[in-house]
Amino acid sequence: MAEEPIEAEFIEVMNNIAKALDHTFNGRAPLGERTVGFVLLAFKFGTEGRVNYISNANRADMLAAMKAFIARAESAQAH
Repeated sequence: MAEEPIEAEFIEVMNNIAKALDHTFNGRAPLGERTVGFVLLAFKFGTEGRVNYISNANRADMLAAMKAFIARAESAQAH
């Protein structure tokens, strides 16, 4: 699946939130010195639309973090 840009209606707000989150977690640290990564997902309820995401991490690190989160969440749900 090719990476698609954020849907137009979410671009401005997601970019603003991402900047605020990055500053809150990492202050003014340069890219290579940041210590906290994040991913923000946005989607419309009740539709088959796609999930939009923005992250301060590279795609591989973001996907690894998401997979770890999903595994923990599914494990917790099973118990």
